[in-house]
Amino acid sequence: MAQEIERKFLPASEGWRGLGEGQRLVQGYLCAEQGRTVRVRLAGEEGFLTVKGAGHGPEGIARTEFEYGIPAADARAMLALCSLPLIEKTRFRIPFQGLVWEVDEFSGVNAGLVLLEVELERSDQPIVKPDWAGEEVSADPRYSNAMLARNPFTRWKL
Repeated sequence: MAQEIERKFLPASEGWRGLGEGQRLVQGYLCAEQGRTVRVRLAGEEGFLTVKGAGHGPEGIARTEFEYGIPAADARAMLALCSLPLIEKTRFRIPFQGLVWEVDEFSGVNAGLVLLEVELERSDQPIVKPDWAGEEVSADPRYSNAMLARNPFTRWKL
């Protein structure tokens, strides 16, 4: 069974800038209920359909995930079926200490938010955080992309 194990962090600084190439992502949700999501993503000119289950394990960082490549034209058509707003972001992939850190700089209704994600092989896998990685927010549901589509960052009362 496919599984995603991911930890999320807020940035401690902008020290990540210039360390990786960015790719524009647009994604939306055909289903975003507690315990399951069906996401459509356009990454550059590649389309993806992803089904995710509920989080489990320490801090809920592990969950079932199935992801399939689909034609970009199909992804664009499916994005038109998704609840609004869509998630818009630029993703930077940065290798560090044997792992790849993904830095998502959001735009649109989530402008101003930057999240760092690192995917792991196992829930208890130790990591070395880069100095530009700050507070961990893996267990905070506000930072899931599905939640950001329902409650965008620009509407948060900080």
